Amino acid sequence: MILECGYHSIVKRPTFPATAYLLARLGIRLVFAALFGGASALPPLPALAQNLPILGDADRETLSPALERKLGDEIMHNVRRDKDYLDDPPTLEYLNTFGTKLVEAHPEARGEAGFDFYFFAVRDPLLNAFALPGGYIGVHTALLLAAQNESELAGVLSHEIGHVAQRHIARMLGKQKQDSLIPLASMLLAALAARSSPDASMAMIMGGQGVTLQRQLNFGREAEREADRIGLQIMREAGYDTSGMVSFFGRMQSATRAYNDTAPAFLRSHPLTTERIADIQARLRDFPAQKHTDSIDFQFTRARVRVLQDPSAQGTREAVVALSEQANSKVPQLAVAAKYGLAFAALRQGDPGKAQSLLNDVRAAGYKDNVMVAGMAIDIRLAARDATEAVRLAQTARSSFPLSRGIARQYADALMAAGRHDDAVAYLRDQAQQYRNEPELQAQLARAYAGQGKQALQHLALAESYALSGSIPAALEQIAIARQAPDASYYDQAIIDARERELKARWRDEVKEGRKEF
Repeated sequence: MILECGYHSIVKRPTFPATAYLLARLGIRLVFAALFGGASALPPLPALAQNLPILGDADRETLSPALERKLGDEIMHNVRRDKDYLDDPPTLEYLNTFGTKLVEAHPEARGEAGFDFYFFAVRDPLLNAFALPGGYIGVHTALLLAAQNESELAGVLSHEIGHVAQRHIARMLGKQKQDSLIPLASMLLAALAARSSPDASMAMIMGGQGVTLQRQLNFGREAEREADRIGLQIMREAGYDTSGMVSFFGRMQSATRAYNDTAPAFLRSHPLTTERIADIQARLRDFPAQKHTDSIDFQFTRARVRVLQDPSAQGTREAVVALSEQANSKVPQLAVAAKYGLAFAALRQGDPGKAQSLLNDVRAAGYKDNVMVAGMAIDIRLAARDATEAVRLAQTARSSFPLSRGIARQYADALMAAGRHDDAVAYLRDQAQQYRNEPELQAQLARAYAGQGKQALQHLALAESYALSGSIPAALEQIAIARQAPDASYYDQAIIDARERELKARWRDEVKEGRKEF
């Protein structure tokens, strides 16, 4: 169920994320990894896979927008819990600001379903990006590092937006009609069987998938060309250089050659080759050349990602070596971004003094009014246990960047670090009313209540955080703990009872849907 812009990620790969790559194997392309690469490589199936939304009857023409979004939501709940999900607020904020600009530039980008897009990053050493059902678009960290400019990144994301806008997942199911449910069922059952018997898993895959293999491939090629066409339109209308799509896909093609010895011959003929790139080049004749100046946030994000891609101590040291070399670049943006990255690395290594010195160099280079610089300045003060200054910096940053969700959460952290838990609770409750779908806010609110010594409210907030993250059983556990809290008032107990009924009803519905899946 994942549509990707490159086929090379089907070969041996890291473990990121179990559910996402399970469902990838149900899609147009990654299913071939299970067929030719060995079913023993299939990751264990999380409990989620037994409770996926109903995909519909065999008579349905397409997957409805509501069910497509629900399926995407369920996948994302698991993706966010995976260790390779890059839960870095500045990186997520940059990707979503950048991606939203692309979506809003093209009126048809949201497609007939009108999806709200969400962009995120995952740690992965292979160049790729993927579209999940319902408007979720993931980017591998290696791709962010390989993109030489924002136009190249825009080319990849616009292509993935094209997949979502054209609803290729739903169209694939409609095209296959009754046959589509056969591989879907067999692949999920195969993942379950893989826990105990890889041989049984392979037999299920081969039995169910062989019927529709060729038709899925053909639809995949058509979908790729259509996503390229839509992507070029989005790039042009958003003001990016459309040649960035060609340059990046060309580099991706070169990187793919390293895997050709292990990939099946059938896969080596995938259209991410001369045919597809030539088609894009032909379309470029209709688009006048336009230059685009990269934002410094692009380079700052790449510097952060270089540090975060391998979170181990050795990985951080290697990132420091690479960034130290980049700091000598004659390109001003690259040099200052390297110092930003070095400051971030120093902060992660527990040296806020060094981080502050490096960040001062970045500010002196003319970037003191940048949101990512402001955010790191707050983190440095928090690491240095200078909570009073952290609060002051966060207040200033909130005034300068009122739409930044990262700065908003840093302000709450600073208030709590300063011991101002009453102020933190008041602020976070207001934020939670405005942004009802952010589990991070509820988790922060739980910490603020803990600082006040309010146990019942602490566990109620944790329950909300888990519920928003899709972990209903964990939310119900927190509800039970809140009920037993010694400070739970009569009013609190009424809230607990009502919320418990809602969550139990939601859980029953999810279990019911899961049982009716096949």
